[in-house]
Amino acid sequence: MAEGVEQLKLKFRIFDGTDIGHGSYSPSVTVATLKHRLLSEWPQDKSVVPKSVNDMKVIHGGKVLENGKTLAEARAHGSELPSGVITMHVVVQPAVVKKKTDKNLSGKQKQGSCSCTIL
Repeated sequence: MAEGVEQLKLKFRIFDGTDIGHGSYSPSVTVATLKHRLLSEWPQDKSVVPKSVNDMKVIHGGKVLENGKTLAEARAHGSELPSGVITMHVVVQPAVVKKKTDKNLSGKQKQGSCSCTIL
């Protein structure tokens, strides 16, 4: 650990109010790394359990944090808090399978549709 680099004290709150992942983190830690740790510490007795890190979203200050960003880039600062612990929220949202867009569908309908009228 480098001297002069202040560690951030974090905890993560899941949907039912349970806090997980308590600890001190370096500002250079990425959100993806945090998600891997949270996935490994996720309580298995919960009704909602993420299957992968892609199923989780970490929210801080009303913003969803991007996987490639570090805590410093996400501006996760807690020095103004009396306890010094930053609470972030974790939402489980399984990845949605991409559906064909209307543009693609309308093109396919035009190619395969018949404009004949039988009387």
